Amino acid sequence: MTARAQTKPTTNDGDDFSFKAILPPLMAIVVGMIMVILDSTVVNNAIPHLVEYFDTDLKTIQWTVTGYTLALSAVIPLAGWLTDRFGSKQIFLLTITLFTLGSVLCGIAQSPEQLIIFRVIQGLGGGMVSPIGMAMVFKLAPPERRGSIMGVLGVPMLMAPAFGPVLSGWLVDSVSWHWIFIINLPIGIIAFILGIRYLPKSDRQKAPHLDVIGMCLAPIAFAMLAYGVSEGGTSWTSTSTITGLLVGGIALIAFIFVELRQKQPLLELKVFKSSDFTRSIILTWIVQLALFGAMLIVPLYLQGVKHYTALETGWILMPQAICAGIGMPISGRLFDKIGARPLAFVGLAVVSTALFILSGVTVDTSLTVIIVSICMMGLGMGFSMMPLNTHVLNSAPRRLVSRVTPLTTAAQQVVVSFAVAGLTGYLTSQITSHSAGAGEGANPLTAVVAGYGDTFFLSACIAAAGVALSLILRKPKLKEEDQHTGDAPDPSMMMGH
Repeated sequence: MTARAQTKPTTNDGDDFSFKAILPPLMAIVVGMIMVILDSTVVNNAIPHLVEYFDTDLKTIQWTVTGYTLALSAVIPLAGWLTDRFGSKQIFLLTITLFTLGSVLCGIAQSPEQLIIFRVIQGLGGGMVSPIGMAMVFKLAPPERRGSIMGVLGVPMLMAPAFGPVLSGWLVDSVSWHWIFIINLPIGIIAFILGIRYLPKSDRQKAPHLDVIGMCLAPIAFAMLAYGVSEGGTSWTSTSTITGLLVGGIALIAFIFVELRQKQPLLELKVFKSSDFTRSIILTWIVQLALFGAMLIVPLYLQGVKHYTALETGWILMPQAICAGIGMPISGRLFDKIGARPLAFVGLAVVSTALFILSGVTVDTSLTVIIVSICMMGLGMGFSMMPLNTHVLNSAPRRLVSRVTPLTTAAQQVVVSFAVAGLTGYLTSQITSHSAGAGEGANPLTAVVAGYGDTFFLSACIAAAGVALSLILRKPKLKEEDQHTGDAPDPSMMMGH
């Protein structure tokens, strides 16, 4: 079976392709990727409990998410270099091991600071699981069958975000929050065993020059900017905000300067010379800013304002993932026929409408309104994210595609970290502002709800800006060399956390 997985699926002859031949290695990759995606969804639902358990504030605990996503962005660009140097199978197994180790450490953390540090270790391992896993999937299947294989791969991958919040809620309410991390230990062991047994051996190649300077500057730039954005939610004139933005901005400028002068840069920034690529990547960032920040705020609202338990919150959030799963394959089929622009327009319009509805929340807002809104968010995400991500890769010059995937994947994690840090900080500041403006005897919960409404409104405005920008998308022209190549871009960026 293993021999067939290494030879038969790689043929370009669709008639010789056998899905059964790649099923065992595909399962090894899926289990590893599900573990990483599951982890990101279970933590969001557990944040209110972590704030209470460690007796700290939301701004501190949100760094368990921000630090994790920044760690992901730091190692993603190294995936290509490491697989060339050591082989994709070896690095995939190493990252699974590091992620599992980080998970166990998170489960025994004794302070918020320890938890943040251990989450960074998790991110250093988890960041390369999706890029390497998706690259191996693409090598296993012929180009003309990659779409169908991705569709099959997407079904189990949707199970993680759908059941992650429910699993998290059950563990937090009935067992202990520690187990939302420790549960990764048996999953990681299974993924490691399957990987050793079934993943095809990969030949080592001559690794290109490693951009050490860029590798050092990027984490400093992104981490400090995220810190500045987080602090800016409280005060844009505070010393911590100015320091974070100033140091991060200088590091970012230096990083851009270094990358543009490198023959083999860590991230290929020259691709921004393509106007089609620039338009589509900016629009993708806008979607991520609106969606991922709001996806963190919704569980906080459900538990902090509506007083649902973590398990109840998980069940309430499940329809969002299910609706995203419904929209994703439909948008995938429509993309080949009508392109990304109409799908992005419709998807973002649905997302912005849902967020505008949530911006009017009160203490007495019915559960039906909340569920309908998050279902709309999921459906809109399903219709917009996959077409936009595919459009980004299609709009990149063919010669730069292999270098674009690390850029887009890393950028996604950075934008998510900014969304989490920025919206969390904004939520905190708005609640403080409304509380200060409330008169004596006012219900303190009213100020809290008003802060959530302001935060949802900000997300809705960002999504609405995306609706307008979607109109300037245009279908990239298929160059002659593209028509004769069997290469397909690595879609690791599509597997967002």
